[in-house]
Amino acid sequence: MTDTSPIALGSSALKPTPLHARHVASGARMVPYAGWDMPVEYSGISAEHMAVRTRAGVFDVSHMGEIEIAGKDALRTVQHLTCNDASRLKVGQAQYSGLLTPEGTFVDDILVYRMAPSHFMIVVNAANTAKAVDWITAQAKTVGDAAIVDSSARYALIAIQGPAALDTLQPLTGADLASVRPYWFTYGEVAQARALISRTGYTGEDGFEIYIPPNMADRVWQALLQVGHAAGVVASGLGARDTLRLEAAMRLYGQDIDDTTTPLEAGLAGIVGWDKPDFVGAARLRAQRATGPSKQLVGLEMTERAIARHGYPVLHEGAPVGTVTSGTQTPFLKKAVAMAYVPPALATSGTRVDVEIRGRASAATVVPLPFYKRPRTV
Repeated sequence: MTDTSPIALGSSALKPTPLHARHVASGARMVPYAGWDMPVEYSGISAEHMAVRTRAGVFDVSHMGEIEIAGKDALRTVQHLTCNDASRLKVGQAQYSGLLTPEGTFVDDILVYRMAPSHFMIVVNAANTAKAVDWITAQAKTVGDAAIVDSSARYALIAIQGPAALDTLQPLTGADLASVRPYWFTYGEVAQARALISRTGYTGEDGFEIYIPPNMADRVWQALLQVGHAAGVVASGLGARDTLRLEAAMRLYGQDIDDTTTPLEAGLAGIVGWDKPDFVGAARLRAQRATGPSKQLVGLEMTERAIARHGYPVLHEGAPVGTVTSGTQTPFLKKAVAMAYVPPALATSGTRVDVEIRGRASAATVVPLPFYKRPRTV
């Protein structure tokens, strides 16, 4: 879960994260991203990607938005707003979900945290924060008694991802991290900063996302890198985060999913609470499930030397049948892979298609998603 919509380089509207000065002082290459001035790389995208797959990387993701919903009807409100079934969440648990339009398409893909029985936090993509706040506020008025607060400014967010994540973070906190299961969270201090520590991430690796007060972000960032130095833990930018999430086939809002795509089309039917009585977009999703979607997101592996990129046409027997949503040469798998929407008849693994790259048809094969799946240890 992340976002796009970069703005023009040099724009005065760029916002700094609490770690901006640290990134600049450390020599990160900064780029505009979703209205923020963000580090795209430190030591190089491939090097950072490999560090996360084999050791660990530390990411500044403070640009993400946090929206809290609390009150007597908080659960009812979240159930109406989101497509997954939040009633299944216990306090201390999180779930991947979506905010949907009445047409069943994505307003945003989100994480929902249950902080207390009647208190939830929704984490949204940076480019969608203002839109999501407005949408949630408007929808909530039709449900009941719940307060909606944009609490984004209260949090800095640092992610540590990779096989060495737990051993790097554990010396900095009294929380028992090994007991925190994936998509659960706990509270504690990290480098003497009060924190919400969530076993979540956007890289396909085990790891944690740490919500802390903005004025403590630099302290926590430096502590993670200092403790992890001997294990080869490195500062990492958004470039590696994007190639990592693509290897793991994690969808990117604005490319792989948007307000023209539904969870069923995106291969995310598992985040729909089909047994819920109602939620925004439910009727359209149920109708689509009955008839079947007209397009489906699939994985592609290039079978000749070529790299498919976002926006490239997908061809079958010379005719356009779809469009690449995300694609790259993966540093770890060392393959050129992509995701694309195609008609369901072409979605079977092994189907041969072509990707048009600079006017030339390059061969590709439909393959199962995800491209990469880490060995499970927790």
